[in-house]
Amino acid sequence: MREFDKISIEEMSKDNMLLILEALEYTGKNTNIIEFIQLRNNILQELSSLAEISEEEFLEYLKEETLSS
Repeated sequence: MREFDKISIEEMSKDNMLLILEALEYTGKNTNIIEFIQLRNNILQELSSLAEISEEEFLEYLKEETLSS
């Protein structure tokens, strides 16, 4: 097995990305395990930074794209 330091998400669908973010938030809130919320926030922060928009705008974009597909 090859080792890697980073994982590319360019092949991940917007639907799956939104599902992951929502699942992390739901799990964090319902288990009181802060690491799930932190992971969700870190992923959202990185993605919105790459897209050069705010985190709120990025989430809205994902939701709109999910509804239109």
